[in-house]
Amino acid sequence: MNILETASARQKIMGIEESCHLALLGQLPAVPLAPARDLEVVGFKQLPTKKGIGYIEGRARLLHDLASIELQAMELGLRTLIEYPEASLEFREQLLEVTVDEGRHFELCLNSMEELGFKWGDWPVHLSLWNTVKTGESLMDRVLIVHRYLEGSGLDAGAKILSRLRGLPERDAAWSAMDRIHREEIGHVDFGSRWYRELCRENRLDADHDFRERMTRLRETLPYRTENLDRESRLKAGFTESELLVLEELRVRERP
Repeated sequence: MNILETASARQKIMGIEESCHLALLGQLPAVPLAPARDLEVVGFKQLPTKKGIGYIEGRARLLHDLASIELQAMELGLRTLIEYPEASLEFREQLLEVTVDEGRHFELCLNSMEELGFKWGDWPVHLSLWNTVKTGESLMDRVLIVHRYLEGSGLDAGAKILSRLRGLPERDAAWSAMDRIHREEIGHVDFGSRWYRELCRENRLDADHDFRERMTRLRETLPYRTENLDRESRLKAGFTESELLVLEELRVRERP
């Protein structure tokens, strides 16, 4: 099974581990232009307005949006396994574990949303994360974009959302899912931090110097993030103080 070509959300979950192992063996075909979906896909700016998280519908929508992000993260992991067969076996095996974890997060979002009385497909989704990466970019760029920028930005957003959820009178399925995913995503981002530095070492590059240069170059094509950096989560996920300074400088410089 190639879950990139499978539309059903539940079938994607059931098939992700098999797809990853097939990719590890080089037995999956080229990556499609876009992964299949069983619901409406729109541009990010065409997404409908959200209700606040004080409403059950607002929290369900939060889980729906998070489910879409976790699904894209899962698919991007598989995409990397397919597109970089030359990467070390250790990298690919660890990425397989991270990718399967993303599938578990996706399933958790779907189940938690159903606890609140809503379901996958009640709102449209976007493919912005998938469209951010490009076939043919270097493995170092891919690791930086997916695991340190996109997922790192997810740590910032997750910390902000959890802070808002703490202010509600009761904690329901949305809180439980967000809290677990946020804690586990720290490990996923740390995977990117460790391998980024290992790739720098293999290429005889100074990691701090390369991060500033590479991040500055890539930033022109990456989506702008409005959240303040969550320093605590980022430091746990392997970011250095100098890297956080670079990210903050870029965020302030390019603030709309």
